[in-house]
Amino acid sequence: MLSRARPPPGLPGRGTRGGTDERPTSREAAMAARGGGDLAGKAERIVAGLGGIDNIVEVEGCITRLRTEVEDPSLVDEAALRAAGAMGVVSMGTAVQVVVGPEADPLASEIEDLM
Repeated sequence: MLSRARPPPGLPGRGTRGGTDERPTSREAAMAARGGGDLAGKAERIVAGLGGIDNIVEVEGCITRLRTEVEDPSLVDEAALRAAGAMGVVSMGTAVQVVVGPEADPLASEIEDLM
């Protein structure tokens, strides 16, 4: 019978999520660095980057993107959207897609609550 050697208890990186190691995962660290811990605040910053609540006609979460339609595309501030945590912005006329990662659906809900 084969026996597996078990690591000593308490070693970081062993077992479930680092054993006794309480460091955040790389995803948690990345979200914190981008200000992803405060979803409502991030939604407000994205709304501002899209030209304000009155400029947003429609918003929909789609896996990793916020698909939006805006009234006036000239009011969209790509730099502000990136500062709010967007990884990318794709604009085609009045359609604006904001790449935000896996929090797209909850962000869309937050934005809809503001509308």
